[in-house]
Amino acid sequence: MSATLDSKSVGQTKKFGKGERTIPHASQKAQKWYPTEDVSQPKKVRKTQHPAKIRGSLQPGSVLILLAGRFRGKRVVLLKHLDQGVLLVTGPFKLNGVPLRRVNARYVIATSAKVDLSGVDAKTLEKVSESDYFTREKKAEKKGEEAFFKQGEKPEKKKVTSARAADQKAVDQPLLATIKKEQFLGSYLATSFSLRKGDKPHEMKW
Repeated sequence: MSATLDSKSVGQTKKFGKGERTIPHASQKAQKWYPTEDVSQPKKVRKTQHPAKIRGSLQPGSVLILLAGRFRGKRVVLLKHLDQGVLLVTGPFKLNGVPLRRVNARYVIATSAKVDLSGVDAKTLEKVSESDYFTREKKAEKKGEEAFFKQGEKPEKKKVTSARAADQKAVDQPLLATIKKEQFLGSYLATSFSLRKGDKPHEMKW
Protein backbone atom coordinates (compact mmCIF):
# COMPACT_ATOMS: atom_id res chain seq x y z
CA MET A 1 0.00 0.00 0.00
CA SER A 2 1.44 3.38 -0.98
CA ALA A 3 0.53 6.97 -0.22
CA THR A 4 0.86 10.07 -2.39
CA LEU A 5 2.11 13.32 -0.90
CA ASP A 6 0.16 16.50 -1.47
CA SER A 7 -0.17 19.86 0.25
CA LYS A 8 -2.87 18.56 2.59
CA SER A 9 -0.88 15.53 3.80
CA VAL A 10 2.22 17.51 4.85
CA GLY A 11 2.60 17.36 8.63
CA GLN A 12 0.10 14.53 8.96
CA THR A 13 0.45 10.87 9.85
CA LYS A 14 0.04 8.49 6.91
CA LYS A 15 -0.12 4.70 6.84
CA PHE A 16 2.60 2.85 4.94
CA GLY A 17 1.94 -0.87 4.78
CA LYS A 18 1.58 -2.15 8.36
CA GLY A 19 3.13 0.90 10.03
CA GLU A 20 2.66 4.63 10.20
CA ARG A 21 4.91 7.51 9.28
CA THR A 22 4.70 11.23 10.07
CA ILE A 23 5.34 13.47 7.10
CA PRO A 24 7.52 16.44 8.18
CA HIS A 25 6.12 19.91 7.85
CA ALA A 26 7.43 22.27 5.19
CA SER A 27 9.21 24.33 7.85
CA GLN A 28 11.29 21.28 8.81
CA LYS A 29 12.58 20.63 5.30
CA ALA A 30 15.93 21.92 4.01
CA GLN A 31 15.93 25.43 2.62
CA LYS A 32 16.27 26.06 -1.12
CA TRP A 33 18.31 29.24 -0.62
CA TYR A 34 21.17 30.27 1.65
CA PRO A 35 22.02 33.61 3.29
CA THR A 36 24.81 35.70 1.82
CA GLU A 37 26.68 35.74 5.14
CA ASP A 38 27.87 32.61 6.94
CA VAL A 39 25.60 32.30 9.95
CA SER A 40 25.98 29.18 12.07
CA GLN A 41 22.65 27.47 12.61
CA PRO A 42 21.94 24.36 14.66
CA LYS A 43 21.43 21.30 12.53
CA LYS A 44 17.98 19.77 12.73
CA VAL A 45 18.32 16.07 13.46
CA ARG A 46 15.30 13.87 12.95
CA LYS A 47 16.99 10.66 14.05
CA THR A 48 16.28 9.29 17.50
CA GLN A 49 19.32 8.53 19.63
CA HIS A 50 19.17 5.02 21.05
CA PRO A 51 21.27 3.93 24.05
CA ALA A 52 24.27 1.79 23.18
CA LYS A 53 23.80 -1.95 23.68
CA ILE A 54 26.52 -3.45 25.86
CA ARG A 55 27.55 -7.07 25.37
CA GLY A 56 26.54 -9.41 28.16
CA SER A 57 30.15 -10.48 28.69
CA LEU A 58 31.21 -6.92 29.59
CA GLN A 59 30.35 -6.99 33.27
CA PRO A 60 32.07 -4.82 35.94
CA GLY A 61 35.05 -6.73 37.30
CA SER A 62 35.75 -8.62 34.08
CA VAL A 63 39.30 -8.73 32.73
CA LEU A 64 39.46 -7.26 29.22
CA ILE A 65 42.08 -7.28 26.47
CA LEU A 66 42.56 -3.96 24.68
CA LEU A 67 42.72 -4.27 20.88
CA ALA A 68 43.55 -0.69 19.89
CA GLY A 69 45.19 2.45 21.16
CA ARG A 70 48.36 3.14 23.06
CA PHE A 71 47.90 0.16 25.42
CA ARG A 72 46.78 -2.43 22.87
CA GLY A 73 47.45 -5.97 24.02
CA LYS A 74 47.25 -5.02 27.70
CA ARG A 75 44.90 -6.75 30.11
CA VAL A 76 42.76 -4.40 32.19
CA VAL A 77 39.92 -4.56 34.72
CA LEU A 78 36.51 -3.18 33.78
CA LEU A 79 35.22 -0.80 36.45
CA LYS A 80 32.07 0.77 35.08
CA HIS A 81 29.91 1.41 32.01
CA LEU A 82 29.78 5.02 30.82
CA ASP A 83 27.58 6.72 28.21
CA GLN A 84 27.48 5.73 24.52
CA GLY A 85 29.26 2.38 24.83
CA VAL A 86 32.36 3.70 26.62
CA LEU A 87 34.01 1.66 29.37
CA LEU A 88 36.02 2.84 32.37
CA VAL A 89 39.02 0.57 32.96
CA THR A 90 42.24 0.40 34.97
CA GLY A 91 45.40 -1.76 34.78
CA PRO A 92 45.91 -1.57 37.73
CA PHE A 93 48.69 0.92 37.00
CA LYS A 94 51.24 -0.76 39.27
CA LEU A 95 50.95 -4.07 37.40
CA ASN A 96 50.95 -3.09 33.72
CA GLY A 97 51.16 0.72 33.55
CA VAL A 98 47.56 1.27 32.35
CA PRO A 99 45.99 4.20 34.24
CA LEU A 100 42.32 5.04 34.67
CA ARG A 101 41.05 5.62 31.15
CA ARG A 102 38.04 5.31 28.88
CA VAL A 103 37.94 2.76 26.04
CA ASN A 104 35.44 1.94 23.33
CA ALA A 105 33.52 -1.29 23.96
CA ARG A 106 34.04 -2.33 20.33
CA TYR A 107 37.80 -2.64 20.74
CA VAL A 108 38.02 -5.02 23.69
CA ILE A 109 37.83 -8.77 24.22
CA ALA A 110 36.14 -9.98 27.40
CA THR A 111 37.82 -12.91 29.14
CA SER A 112 36.40 -15.34 31.68
CA ALA A 113 38.65 -13.96 34.46
CA LYS A 114 37.02 -11.63 36.98
CA VAL A 115 38.12 -9.42 39.86
CA ASP A 116 35.97 -8.59 42.87
CA LEU A 117 35.16 -4.84 42.97
CA SER A 118 33.46 -4.81 46.37
CA GLY A 119 36.38 -2.97 48.00
CA VAL A 120 36.50 -0.10 45.47
CA ASP A 121 35.14 3.20 46.78
CA ALA A 122 31.90 4.09 44.97
CA LYS A 123 32.41 7.84 45.48
CA THR A 124 35.76 7.74 43.71
CA LEU A 125 34.23 5.89 40.77
CA GLU A 126 31.45 8.48 40.53
CA LYS A 127 34.06 11.25 40.50
CA VAL A 128 36.09 9.56 37.77
CA SER A 129 32.94 8.86 35.73
CA GLU A 130 32.14 12.56 35.31
CA SER A 131 32.27 13.81 31.73
CA ASP A 132 34.83 16.57 32.39
CA TYR A 133 37.26 14.39 34.37
CA PHE A 134 39.35 13.37 31.34
CA THR A 135 39.23 16.68 29.46
CA ARG A 136 42.61 18.23 28.76
CA GLU A 137 43.46 21.72 29.83
CA LYS A 138 44.01 24.10 26.92
CA LYS A 139 47.48 25.63 26.89
CA ALA A 140 48.11 29.16 25.70
CA GLU A 141 49.76 29.12 22.27
CA LYS A 142 53.17 30.72 21.97
CA LYS A 143 53.21 33.60 19.51
CA GLY A 144 55.75 35.88 17.90
CA GLU A 145 59.42 35.75 18.84
CA GLU A 146 58.87 33.28 21.69
CA ALA A 147 57.40 30.68 19.32
CA PHE A 148 60.23 31.26 16.83
CA PHE A 149 63.01 30.64 19.36
CA LYS A 150 61.22 27.62 20.86
CA GLN A 151 61.27 25.72 17.54
CA GLY A 152 63.03 22.38 17.64
CA GLU A 153 62.82 21.99 21.40
CA LYS A 154 61.51 18.76 22.87
CA PRO A 155 57.89 18.98 24.06
CA GLU A 156 57.37 19.07 27.79
CA LYS A 157 56.38 15.79 29.40
CA LYS A 158 52.82 15.57 30.61
CA LYS A 159 52.72 15.90 34.38
CA VAL A 160 50.14 13.93 36.34
CA THR A 161 48.28 16.05 38.87
CA SER A 162 48.34 14.99 42.51
CA ALA A 163 44.53 14.74 42.57
CA ARG A 164 44.46 12.28 39.67
CA ALA A 165 47.28 10.25 41.18
CA ALA A 166 45.33 10.05 44.44
CA ASP A 167 42.23 8.83 42.58
CA GLN A 168 44.32 6.21 40.80
CA LYS A 169 45.70 4.97 44.10
CA ALA A 170 42.28 4.92 45.75
CA VAL A 171 40.89 2.71 42.97
CA ASP A 172 43.90 0.42 42.52
CA GLN A 173 44.72 -0.25 46.18
CA PRO A 174 41.68 -2.47 46.97
CA LEU A 175 42.01 -4.13 43.55
CA LEU A 176 45.65 -5.07 44.18
CA ALA A 177 44.74 -6.55 47.56
CA THR A 178 42.08 -8.73 45.89
CA ILE A 179 44.38 -9.73 43.02
CA LYS A 180 47.14 -10.89 45.40
CA LYS A 181 44.74 -13.35 47.02
CA GLU A 182 44.31 -15.28 43.76
CA GLN A 183 47.30 -17.19 42.46
CA PHE A 184 48.76 -16.17 39.06
CA LEU A 185 46.15 -13.41 38.54
CA GLY A 186 48.73 -10.67 39.09
CA SER A 187 51.16 -12.13 36.55
CA TYR A 188 48.25 -12.70 34.14
CA LEU A 189 47.34 -8.99 34.23
CA ALA A 190 51.00 -7.93 34.00
CA THR A 191 51.67 -9.82 30.74
CA SER A 192 50.49 -8.51 27.37
CA PHE A 193 48.41 -10.54 24.94
CA SER A 194 49.81 -11.34 21.51
CA LEU A 195 49.20 -13.83 18.73
CA ARG A 196 51.88 -16.13 17.37
CA LYS A 197 52.19 -17.94 14.08
CA GLY A 198 49.53 -20.63 13.83
CA ASP A 199 47.25 -19.20 16.53
CA LYS A 200 43.53 -19.20 15.70
CA PRO A 201 41.68 -16.51 17.66
CA HIS A 202 38.24 -17.77 16.61
CA GLU A 203 38.96 -21.14 18.27
CA MET A 204 40.33 -19.73 21.52
CA LYS A 205 38.42 -19.83 24.77
CA TRP A 206 38.70 -16.49 26.48
